[in-house]
Amino acid sequence: MFVIDQFILLAAVLILLGIISSKVSARLGLPVLVLFLLVGMLAGEDGPGGIIFNNAETAHALGTLALALILFDGGLQTPFSSIKLVWKPASALATLGVLVTAMVTGVAAAYILNIPLLQGMLLGAIVGSTDAAAVFSLLRNAGIHINKRLKSTLEIESASNDPMAIFLTVGLLEILVNDMKPGTGLLMLFVSQMGIGAAVGLAVGWMSVNIINRIHLVATGLYPVMVAACGLLSFGIAANLDGSGFLAIFLTGVVIGNSRFVFQRSTFLFHDGLAWLSQITMFVVLGLLINPSSLLDVWFEGLLIALVLTLVARPLAVVPLLKLFGFNLREITLVSWVGLRGSVPIILAIFPLIFGLPGAALIFNVVFFVVLISATVQGSTLPLVARKLGLTEPPPATPAATLEITALGKVDADIVEYTLGENSRAVERRLSQAALPDGTVVAMITRNNQVIPPRGSTWLYAGDHLFIVLKPETRSFVDSVFSATAEAGRHELPQTELKLKGTTRVEDVLHSYGIALAAAPEATLDEVLRQALAEKPQPDATAESGGVLLTVRDMVGPRITTVGVLPPALNVAQQPTSSIAQQ
Repeated sequence: MFVIDQFILLAAVLILLGIISSKVSARLGLPVLVLFLLVGMLAGEDGPGGIIFNNAETAHALGTLALALILFDGGLQTPFSSIKLVWKPASALATLGVLVTAMVTGVAAAYILNIPLLQGMLLGAIVGSTDAAAVFSLLRNAGIHINKRLKSTLEIESASNDPMAIFLTVGLLEILVNDMKPGTGLLMLFVSQMGIGAAVGLAVGWMSVNIINRIHLVATGLYPVMVAACGLLSFGIAANLDGSGFLAIFLTGVVIGNSRFVFQRSTFLFHDGLAWLSQITMFVVLGLLINPSSLLDVWFEGLLIALVLTLVARPLAVVPLLKLFGFNLREITLVSWVGLRGSVPIILAIFPLIFGLPGAALIFNVVFFVVLISATVQGSTLPLVARKLGLTEPPPATPAATLEITALGKVDADIVEYTLGENSRAVERRLSQAALPDGTVVAMITRNNQVIPPRGSTWLYAGDHLFIVLKPETRSFVDSVFSATAEAGRHELPQTELKLKGTTRVEDVLHSYGIALAAAPEATLDEVLRQALAEKPQPDATAESGGVLLTVRDMVGPRITTVGVLPPALNVAQQPTSSIAQQ
């Protein structure tokens, strides 16, 4: 038997164990990364597996590749709207927040471990950043939902603070090992990490979208692979130019993920699976690298440092920064608590081993113990803390699945499948009462084993599957109709005009979107506009009804066929000066 045969068997077994552990993580109340680490530790030298693995360079290489792919998937799933919403507080936390956390933790570590101050600061820099893999996994799989601003802050911070941690770690190692003098050298290292990483990430992302949409590959399965290659290209270029590859690949993912390109949905699914495989591989390998018995030698010191990091350093970094950006006390408390450490600190803890720093083994063992404590305690208690602080929200409207039109890459449309829940707004109502955006088409309805013809008179029931052709810009409105609960308010709607058929009734607009008009429930939008307008309806004529701005968007003869609907929160700054009547 060849060695590679044994390696493939071993890798398959460890990956399967990792997948199984992710299945039971919710029942045990532990984050999946902790279970992945435990699988690696049990398979290691001190566990039943007995696998001897002590190659720090290999672990660093595998960990770096896996983390890059995880960050790329995180970027693909991060909308521009989230970045625009929180880039200021997230950037502050990713830079100043990491610096303050590292300094406070470093001073405490030097005292607790009785090591030189610079080595203590090095340990503080290593654990100073939150981990993207841990935060993404926890927020997206913990079964709780928090407001968009809070969630985006945590995710963007964790995805963008690695360059600062790497800069501090490498800079301190250069001082400790190579006697580099602090000053312009450190400043240039910081500028190159952040600046080059950001520039390369944005440039490669823009280039990738253009290439993907113009190239015609024979095998459709190559498109997701090509997207992955573009992400890795971004990482490689930035890293070889002394920039942050992690920041570059995340930004490339953001640019690609927020663009329309062929086979988009299948690409997202491919990278979601690739990110999970990367997480399993990375944490299992890092678990193999540690000897559990060595953690017993540092458990007390590690526990003290973890307490300082969680209860002192992180709050000192978070509280003053988020106060400046208008976060309330409950939100600041949650951000302080969700400072999860994961793979990044462990990978950075390998750096001193590679550099040959005296005392590197002690730093690695302490960092590993701190990560275990952070992930176990903070990760498992996040749902409880969020609920106690009153920050949980109902689940957002999400469809069961999204299909895509693959024959014509440039078609600006999606085919979305919705499965109606018990509390969906459309349940126990006719299809004609759904008040769907203009241009939205219900292509097919399935109920049990039957195909139901989609007619206006068709009744909709819980469990029905609807296949709907829609334009991407109307997606959130259609989500509101078929996925949201009846109690959801109109604040969930996107900040754009909703175009409805003129025959849509007032009561259906209220039921589907929570938008109330000052008119009889049975009246149509056509009738409301005609009553409100002082003269014969013309295209672009506007009127108000209950604070809602209505606009004639299309007419066929005397009939108003399409009406634009803009709720009060939106039309204050956007209302045209041509408004000619008010109801």
